[in-house]
Amino acid sequence: MASQHQVKQYLAHWFQLGKKVLIHNGTEFRLPQFVVQGERYSREFEDCWKEILSPESGECYLEGTEETIQDLLSSKWEIESCARCSLLVPIKTVGMPPTCCPCFDLPTWPNMETPLPRLPISTRLYLLNICNRLTDTTETDNCESG
Repeated sequence: MASQHQVKQYLAHWFQLGKKVLIHNGTEFRLPQFVVQGERYSREFEDCWKEILSPESGECYLEGTEETIQDLLSSKWEIESCARCSLLVPIKTVGMPPTCCPCFDLPTWPNMETPLPRLPISTRLYLLNICNRLTDTTETDNCESG
């Protein structure tokens, strides 16, 4: 079962590549201009996420897909990495899988020469992890040479 956190990450990746989410049964769309701001999702993205989860928004789905966001939050779906482009895609746990990855209609994707869409990260924790790895390497090198 895909968690809300995983579905949110899935949408964040595809928003960064210009995919819209269709709401109100496909009559309107949303595409946050900014998805990530520093260590957090942007306020614009968070507002969009709340709107998607709201029952008043009707059926909502990512452009180019057939699965609604509510479907993805059911026990019939998981969110995994695409074998073609490595971004997050829904995988049906029971029955027939989706016909294609949302990247099928992006003519320049996958493009490994451009940065991949990203998720918010804590810069402090990221740098601390690098520092810890360097410290571990230095201690290992000192033990081996001594």
